[in-house]
Amino acid sequence: MIEHVYGRALSCPEVSGVFVATDDERIARCVRGFGGKAIRTQQTHPSGTDRIAEAVETLHLAEEDLIVNIQGDQPLFEPSVVSDLIKPLKEDNRIRMSTLIFRITDEKEVGDPKHVKVVTDKDGFALFFSRSPIPYFRDSGLKKIHYKHLGFYAYRPAFLRTFASLPVGQLEWAEKLEQLRALEHGFKIKAVETAFDSIEVDTPEDLKRVENMIQKQSADKA
Repeated sequence: MIEHVYGRALSCPEVSGVFVATDDERIARCVRGFGGKAIRTQQTHPSGTDRIAEAVETLHLAEEDLIVNIQGDQPLFEPSVVSDLIKPLKEDNRIRMSTLIFRITDEKEVGDPKHVKVVTDKDGFALFFSRSPIPYFRDSGLKKIHYKHLGFYAYRPAFLRTFASLPVGQLEWAEKLEQLRALEHGFKIKAVETAFDSIEVDTPEDLKRVENMIQKQSADKA
C-alpha cells in the first residue's frame, strides 16, 4: 500500500522529493526495499503532522519550499490533487496551511465518524472539522450539502515548526483530529475543494475494496 502511495506521489509534477516518515523500522525497510526514501522519527509524536515536522528538520529545506503531507493509507489518490492543494499557498504567501475537501455523494458517509466532515467560511477557510455530521440541517426543506475532509495537507516550513510547538488542545483530543490544533490556536486552514475522492484504508473491508479496484485497473490496462 505504501509503495502505491509513494509511486503516485512521485508522479505529481510539482513534487520534487518524496520521503516516508515513520517510527517503525519494518516500514522503513519496506520503503528502502522498493527503492524509496525513509526517515525514522521518534515514537512519541501525537500526530502525523508532528512526525513530519521532525522529518523535515533533517532535510534542511528553504523557507520558500512547501511541504505536502500525503497519508500512507490512500493508495488510489489522484496525483493531480496535489496541484489543487498547494495552489493557494503559491498564490498567497499569507496562507500557512491548506487541506482538501470533497462534496459527499454517499449519504451513509455523513453519519459515519470515520469520514470527517468540515464546514468553511465564505472564503473557503475551515471553521471546524468533526466526526459528527456538520452542519446540522434543522429544517427538512433545505438541500443538505456536506463536505468531508481528505487526509492531505500542505504547509510552509515555518508554520510546521510552529504547529509542532503548540500544545494539544481539548478539541484535538476529543475528535482525534490534528488539524483542530491549528484552529484552536487561531491559525487558519485553507480548505480546497477537489473533484476527486480518495479512499482511506482503515478497515479490512476498505483494503479489500482497494485491492479489487487495483486489480480492475491493472486488468483494464492489460
